[in-house]
Amino acid sequence: MRTTKQLSITLPTGMADALKERVTSGAYASESEVVRDGLRALFAREQAVESWLRTEVVAAYDELRADSSRALSADDVRAHLASVHMKRTTTGDA
Repeated sequence: MRTTKQLSITLPTGMADALKERVTSGAYASESEVVRDGLRALFAREQAVESWLRTEVVAAYDELRADSSRALSADDVRAHLASVHMKRTTTGDA
């Protein structure tokens, strides 16, 4: 039984050129290898986001539910972000 499946895909010209360039440079043995590596990276990123959501975000949500006095209003968040933005743009740390 085959463990692979052949697909036909269509890419924008720039992506197709970049894919071929990676094979031509010797970084990859084939176009399929480039696509497989890209999919592995995508799956790893999705797993990292899922893990972050399940651990850090859920924990923060649970903490806030337990003590809602720590909550900030949308206006407070906007004011804080505007202040940080102003400081960074005036000091050149943007």
